[in-house]
Amino acid sequence: MSRFPLWQIDAFTDRPLAGNPCAVVFDAGDLNDEQMLAIAREMNLSETAFVRPSEVADAGARYFTPAEEIPMAGHPTVATIHALITSGRLLLRGSRTRFTLELPAGVIPVDVECGADGQRHIVMQQLKPRFLATYTAEVVLPVFGLTPANLLPGAVIQTVSTGTPQLMIPLRDHDALRRIRVDAAAYTALRARGDFFSPHLFCLGGVTEAGQTFARHFGVPPDSPEDPFTGSATGGMAAYLWRYGLIDKPVFTAEQGHWMARPGQAAVEVIGPRENVEAVRVGGTAVTVFVGELMV
Repeated sequence: MSRFPLWQIDAFTDRPLAGNPCAVVFDAGDLNDEQMLAIAREMNLSETAFVRPSEVADAGARYFTPAEEIPMAGHPTVATIHALITSGRLLLRGSRTRFTLELPAGVIPVDVECGADGQRHIVMQQLKPRFLATYTAEVVLPVFGLTPANLLPGAVIQTVSTGTPQLMIPLRDHDALRRIRVDAAAYTALRARGDFFSPHLFCLGGVTEAGQTFARHFGVPPDSPEDPFTGSATGGMAAYLWRYGLIDKPVFTAEQGHWMARPGQAAVEVIGPRENVEAVRVGGTAVTVFVGELMV
């Protein structure tokens, strides 16, 4: 039997039991794909992060949902960097430190800014956005119990990837977001013939005064039915909103998870002109919930 340090981190929140929880397994370089997937199923969270050595970055990691590996994700990145720093495996250098993290999608920079209140703001720079396939509202929205009238007027449904392809579905208002009911069979069929990893449904306007957007993100078992906060899709959403002129400024606050009683918030920045977005920065805080040991 092998033993691995195991931390659970809540990301995109400044208090425990909010935001999105992530299990972080250290010293996981010798685990194979089957073992990592089995551990992710055991953790039963949106994602589990496995920290590995890297020859090209400060650290390496792989992320698994209970169903499969995901090439890049936001809340596991925030959680992993938080755990690496808190455990002393990465050392801060002043008020702002840049680290690099090797993921299957590529090496990404992660900036850690230390505030006067002692909180660490962890900001990941996602990859250059790719705008992929488009879909009709008549095909997509019934999968979520909605009609084409619920789509944001004039908007296009499109897959956007800043490391992981996510289907961007802009809705008219919060009422449409509340009425989502996923048809699991129809969703599975749509995903099988599509080019996306998972769907991100969102609208303009936060649920608090701080937010400019609010979103929901879905899966089907064995994955979590709904994700409390989705950092990678928030990056794709930001690139989409900026490219199509749906936001006036490239810096905004994204909210997610409030209706699940796990409120999460991220600071988002789009880099580059609307016609040629270069990158998206998504950042937030994290807190340690527990530290333990995994025995497998």
